[in-house]
Amino acid sequence: MTQRYLILEDGSAYAGKAFGSLATTTGELVANSTMNGYQEIISNQIYHNQIIVFTQTSIGNTGLAQNAYESVLPTAKGVIVREYENLATDHFKRISLDRYLKRHKIPGIYDVDTRQIRRHLQQKGNMKASIVDVADEHAFDQLHATVLTNQQVAQVATPKPYPNPDEGANVIVVDFGLKSGILRELSKRDCNITVVPWNSTSETILDLDPDGVVLSTGPGAPGNLPESVLQMIREVQTQVPLFGIGLGHELFAMANGAKISQLRVEHHGSNHPIREIITNEIFFSGQEQGYAVDSKSIDHAKLFITHIDLVNGTVQGLRHRDYPAFSVQFSPDGAPGPKDSVGLFDDFTEFMARRRDNNGDEY
Repeated sequence: MTQRYLILEDGSAYAGKAFGSLATTTGELVANSTMNGYQEIISNQIYHNQIIVFTQTSIGNTGLAQNAYESVLPTAKGVIVREYENLATDHFKRISLDRYLKRHKIPGIYDVDTRQIRRHLQQKGNMKASIVDVADEHAFDQLHATVLTNQQVAQVATPKPYPNPDEGANVIVVDFGLKSGILRELSKRDCNITVVPWNSTSETILDLDPDGVVLSTGPGAPGNLPESVLQMIREVQTQVPLFGIGLGHELFAMANGAKISQLRVEHHGSNHPIREIITNEIFFSGQEQGYAVDSKSIDHAKLFITHIDLVNGTVQGLRHRDYPAFSVQFSPDGAPGPKDSVGLFDDFTEFMARRRDNNGDEY
């Protein structure tokens, strides 16, 4: 097997064996502690421009399923695993993780102590990394010189609207890096979905006569998006029920005056305990979180906190005091991860039903 290296911008280097593409790549290094669901993770657009380190020991041992992709074209920059199994479970026994990564030009390295890498990140914080053939001075110079894009949303979101039709409530999903799990949960509730680009105006969205609007997950820093996105949210939330998820949650908070800060170490996994404040219920959620709402910056005349993370106390849910608009930092669709909070989609559809019952005049 070909030997390759994972090199970090602090000078660390880890030797391993190659699988997937043999491309040289650079991205932000993140560790994911999810025990299963590697297919959903790799194909999730939130990992655009990131190299994923899986702390679960064995990856590739369940093959790939056609109904488990979170996007058609994955844009992760690399995959690092401890043990790699090259299993294919599709109908023709063709699609293994190795072949999938080769097809999408994503390099991988195995036979690496991934938990040690995670401990290193916890100690040192977020950093860039590269997957290279030789861990020499030139490779480190190239790593340090590489500037990662801050236009992740524009690079992964749909450029044109498209439908996902059904017979129920008319839902507009604003795509900031949409994962398919959100569409699946809305489809289970018979929603007639139209996905629109991230830079759609409130006028464009409201002209589609929505019963509700979803702000999707997505990659990157919310502060990199223009003020026009926040203005769209301010206008839409006064007209129809609104549900923000992940990046959508952060944008919803910013649109209502809150500030966002970057986490020193990103949270990626499916074992994060969350407390719902009003019921005091504790459940576990899947997270792909690099930023958090600053609780001290929240205008409590507009928003109140609905959920908090029991590990670090970060804000995990918000709701508007005047409008049927709410948001969560975690992934309620559970793709992958627990489905403990999937009922939030029911709350959203209930808001829409209540509005329809009142002919759109009341919530």
